[in-house]
Amino acid sequence: MTQPRLSIVMCTYNGAIYLQPQLDSLLIQTCLPDEIVISDDGSSDASMDMLQTFAEQARHLGVEIRLLQNAQNIGCVENFSLAMRQASGDVLFLCDQDDVWRIDKLAVMAARFSSDPSLLLLHTDARLVNAKGVSLPYSLFDALQMTPEDKQAIHSGRAFEVALRRSFATGATTALRRELVEMALPVAPGWIHDEWLTVVVAASGRMDFIDEPLIDYRQHAGNQIGMRKRNLAKKWHDLVRSRGRLLRAEAKRLRRLERFLAKDGSEMGSERAAQVRHKRAHVERRVAIGRLPRCQRVLPILREVRAGLYRTYGVDGRSALRDMLRRG
Repeated sequence: MTQPRLSIVMCTYNGAIYLQPQLDSLLIQTCLPDEIVISDDGSSDASMDMLQTFAEQARHLGVEIRLLQNAQNIGCVENFSLAMRQASGDVLFLCDQDDVWRIDKLAVMAARFSSDPSLLLLHTDARLVNAKGVSLPYSLFDALQMTPEDKQAIHSGRAFEVALRRSFATGATTALRRELVEMALPVAPGWIHDEWLTVVVAASGRMDFIDEPLIDYRQHAGNQIGMRKRNLAKKWHDLVRSRGRLLRAEAKRLRRLERFLAKDGSEMGSERAAQVRHKRAHVERRVAIGRLPRCQRVLPILREVRAGLYRTYGVDGRSALRDMLRRG
């Protein structure tokens, strides 16, 4: 097996409180990276001082370092996009500022890429921990409600079916081949970078996952996204809250994805674009349903149920119930 050149791509922003444990975990990997690219998004805390010290330590170990700092804050998506473009490795490992990597994360994931030349993107489960690093009683995949059916679909090359229903690959656990950067960037408006990379590769190439936690994924008040299980009160609030704006935004996101896939010009690209168009039509009908009085929603909801669309494009039957109960 040929060892690919490995780049860690890390983004930081005012993360000094949790940054050092993550930096430490990168330099004790059983397989060190060839390069680490760090893009700071205009931090005003001690992050840059910590990164400068880290850069010296990394270079002493023979790791190439590219330390960038944006003159002004450009946001998480643009910052990761910038950093990925700057990386020179064959395989890029996305890295958040507040997690901690398992000591063999690079080695385990790099071995998969070496053994499978067709693999474009690989992600893993994560151990969820609180702000103090104490383990929570469920993993990332548990919180995402990844089902055995979802996992089998991804393993068997049917990841696009899952991607049309839900997000399932978290950037902090993800590694990707450099060609995916050229294929997928820029990220379409309204999309998060990890969502976009996942759906693009699921539509056109091979992706997979490792069903074990290779990072500690820290959950705290400052998370950009975060991942926590919902209690009953939150689930009820989720059922009845207004979703019109979210659904309209989702329809716009799907239209952008549809256009992106259609540009491919291939038979597969056209087929995938048609699948996205089918989902978008369902979402737009859900927008219209939310504008009706509740007493008039039953028949249009039943039509979507009979067509199997809530099952095809939703995690479970809750979407139909949401459309019945939500405020708009």
